[in-house]
Amino acid sequence: MNKAKSLLSYATVVAMALLLALNYHVFIVQNGFAPAGLNGIATMIQYKTGFSISYMSLLINLPLSLFAYFFVHRSFAQKTLVFSLAYSVFFWLFQHTGLELIQYNAQGHDTIYPVIISGVVSGVVYGICFRLNASTGGTDVLSRYITTVKPGTDFFVMTFVLNAVVAVASLFVYAEGGVDYKPAALCITYCFISNFVGNQILKGSKTAYKFTIITTHPEEISQDIFRILQHSATRIHAVGGYSKAEKEVLLCVVNKHQLVDFQAILARYPDTFSFYELVNETYGNFARVK
Repeated sequence: MNKAKSLLSYATVVAMALLLALNYHVFIVQNGFAPAGLNGIATMIQYKTGFSISYMSLLINLPLSLFAYFFVHRSFAQKTLVFSLAYSVFFWLFQHTGLELIQYNAQGHDTIYPVIISGVVSGVVYGICFRLNASTGGTDVLSRYITTVKPGTDFFVMTFVLNAVVAVASLFVYAEGGVDYKPAALCITYCFISNFVGNQILKGSKTAYKFTIITTHPEEISQDIFRILQHSATRIHAVGGYSKAEKEVLLCVVNKHQLVDFQAILARYPDTFSFYELVNETYGNFARVK
């Protein structure tokens, strides 16, 4: 079972590499902006010299994958390497198989549309890869290393900061003499969209609310929660730090559709204090007791 799950994760990583390569070929390379990270640098090098992104990506990501293997996490490094190899192969194939007909070339007008589309697609790729303990290489590896050394650092904030360097460089690369702010603005927009979408996917879809309830009516509230919401709750005995009064603490996690009903239950009982916190992801399940 674990082997099948592992194979599925690697197959998903390869599929994400295919999607990102197609995204670059269709929406990015023809529209005069660098997307993000070290792949953005590869895009600018191809724009200026014609040296393919597929080759440049390998030159960048092979040593970074090796670095990640020793200094970050072995599984992360292996999946990142698989992604980088697959991405380079797919992008090279797209360049040499006559797919120009499906490319989105805004010709300098309304370039925001391919930026939005490519940003969303890239965000989906980033989010799914990160959930699989993989990455697209480049600054993702550097960000992961920084957050490993300093766990309190926000991964996506760090990635955005590193990508800002690419935005500054694009001021000059795409300018026809002097400085052109449009490519930099497009790069920042792309980074924001892709980071936002990736972060939402990384948080997961199983968001919920965790209620902490301090009350003198634990039995009644527990029965109402079960009767109305078909939920149970965990009871903890507690003593007030100042008053030394004995209370009961109930812990219960509910989904967003049950939030109003849960608050209505609590409003029925005096001597009850509660607060809730947003839970980004829930795991596991309990068998229903009949």
